[in-house]
Amino acid sequence: MRSNNNKNKMSRSGSRRQEKPAIKGRAKPTVRKTGEKESGISAGKPKSKIYKTKTHSESKGSKKRVFSDEVRLNRFIANAGVCSRREADKFIAAGLVSVNGAVVTEMGVKVKSGDDVRFDGRRLNAEKKVYILLNKPKDFVTTTDDPHADKTVMELVKDACFERIYPVGRLDRNTTGVLLFTNDGDLSKKLTHPSHKMKKVYQVTLDKVLTKNHMVQIADGVELEDGPIAADAISYINAENKAEIGIEIHSGRNRIVRRIFEHLGYHVRKLDRVYFAGLTKKNLPRGKWRALSGKEIQYLKMQ
Repeated sequence: MRSNNNKNKMSRSGSRRQEKPAIKGRAKPTVRKTGEKESGISAGKPKSKIYKTKTHSESKGSKKRVFSDEVRLNRFIANAGVCSRREADKFIAAGLVSVNGAVVTEMGVKVKSGDDVRFDGRRLNAEKKVYILLNKPKDFVTTTDDPHADKTVMELVKDACFERIYPVGRLDRNTTGVLLFTNDGDLSKKLTHPSHKMKKVYQVTLDKVLTKNHMVQIADGVELEDGPIAADAISYINAENKAEIGIEIHSGRNRIVRRIFEHLGYHVRKLDRVYFAGLTKKNLPRGKWRALSGKEIQYLKMQ
């Protein structure tokens, strides 16, 4: 019956009306309010879409995967907190690493749990993975070691664990908000690599009111010295104070939020990251840290 009705409608109108295509970039820019009423993975504002993908066992014709506890030697050394993988390769080539009593100088050698791995004579143990969330205050530099910095973020998490952890990505000295620390190199690489487009939301306080034209321009894209950039979403946080802006962006380029507004003649007085890859600073005072829950860790690894 539905198809017959459709045919009748077409005969009376002569032809089916074509729907107008949506125009991207010119719609009124909006962003979900960036308050602190968010929890790391609960439905809140802003909401993070989670797309469930088929597992290997669910995929048609997929083969059963065989898992091994073997890992590359450079990864084992990095997980033990000695150094990065690249630095581990140099130590291996220099003959400073042995496995089960034999010096190893070749790249790509794999080891398994129970192997006696030693660096410069000291036995190494693979560390457990640690995930720490900090609500970063102003005037702290995001680095593991900087002799020229008065204060670094590592000072704020020095008592969080025994393992060697490091910040995932960077926040400027004067930028506050959500900052993740871990010794999970694979997750860190995933969260910071541009191809994964991890979502970040900032609250911005400007020195003057942001005009609607400039807001639309930021939504459509501006041309900076290192290429074009557009906000994923942007809006006033409330209608009464149009110098406070919420902006959602996934780019990890250096000082990108500040540079967007400076390009249009604004000075950023305050910049606070309230959301990063599903994590928020809810119930976490400025300058304090907490360990991630198992559910939050699982969520990060699913992205």
